[in-house]
Amino acid sequence: MTTDPDYRALAQLRFEIRRFLAFSEEAAHGAGVEPRQHQLLLQLRGLPVGLRPNIRTVSERLHIKHHSAVELVARAEAAGLILRTRSPEDGREVLLALTPRGEAVLEGLTRSHRDELRTRGPRLIDALGTLLAEEGR
Repeated sequence: MTTDPDYRALAQLRFEIRRFLAFSEEAAHGAGVEPRQHQLLLQLRGLPVGLRPNIRTVSERLHIKHHSAVELVARAEAAGLILRTRSPEDGREVLLALTPRGEAVLEGLTRSHRDELRTRGPRLIDALGTLLAEEGR
């Protein structure tokens, strides 16, 4: 049975996550990019080894439909954040890479996010710990 403390713990975790996401959206706008563009840059730069930087991967990593990923990539390319090239192995595959401008934008945003996490991170950890402790009883 879900108890009042369970609901409070989950509500607090969601509150802390939402606060961080609101910060992230505001930081992206402040850097002159859309939040989804920031997420695109981050996913491309931080891809796990073995994943190809293509539309399918972007779609999966951002949890968006293929056509939405195509549109996002087109807008990011028009903004000078990424470029598209054909794969040398398979000319049908389009690979994505950050431009120097995209790298610079991502670097600035990453620094500000790390600073923000130094402040909000402990609150997120506390909220998650409380929720998990409530689950374990």
